[in-house]
Amino acid sequence: MLPSKRATVLGANALDNKSEAAINTSYDRLSILLPSSSEPPESAGDRDLCATEYRQKARLLIADDHTLVAEACKNLLEPEFQVLAIVKNGRELLEIVRELKPDLVIIDVGMPQLNGLDAGEQVKQMLPSCKLVYLTMNMAPNVAAEAFRRGASGYVVKCSAAEELITAVRKALRSESYLSPLVTKDIVEFLLQNRESLDPKKRLTRRQSEILQLLAEGMTMKEIASTLNVKPGTVAFHKYNLMQTLGLKNNVDLLHYALKHHLIS
Repeated sequence: MLPSKRATVLGANALDNKSEAAINTSYDRLSILLPSSSEPPESAGDRDLCATEYRQKARLLIADDHTLVAEACKNLLEPEFQVLAIVKNGRELLEIVRELKPDLVIIDVGMPQLNGLDAGEQVKQMLPSCKLVYLTMNMAPNVAAEAFRRGASGYVVKCSAAEELITAVRKALRSESYLSPLVTKDIVEFLLQNRESLDPKKRLTRRQSEILQLLAEGMTMKEIASTLNVKPGTVAFHKYNLMQTLGLKNNVDLLHYALKHHLIS
């Protein structure tokens, strides 16, 4: 049984129902851009079939540093799925995934210590079979595109209807994709116009990205070294290299970059 800080019994359903009509928007155009097919939400009969199929085996983790949101999600999902635990930062998520090997992780983009994009990518490398569904306030099309590039199966914004999250989870467990209609049009346009910007060769290394986020969160190099279990000199080396790579001159530039690229919120 998990420690209480990793598994919290929750209650509160804070998401409202919404018409499914908008969810059909732009799915045909998205089919050539997302890693697997995107389809409108299933009918009531399909939902009943999915509930029967996954109720016994689908094991979920929730990664969100906002307690109320995490509690609402757990309360919403538990009648149909087994929620193993709730974690509040990306590093704890990696530990729990390694230990419990869930079928799916519901993950926020903005989390302390290790952001959701980097944490999600490491989850996929560690456990390729695990599905990722992002639940976030971030509606930026470049962030949604990057989430799918790093292995996401779903991307749902927190102001969506509750049914959207359930639909996204069901589709992800069937190896399908789901994208909230609130960002569908924008992400289509972004992917069509900015394919080169998603080139992984233009990104920082994993260690550089981790150090960048921790620096932007206000940690000293000594604190970062302790968190990452490396020497302070190693942190200083990576900081110098990442600032050279990104053309940053000082810590203020570093902070602005982290904010612009949603490494911190």
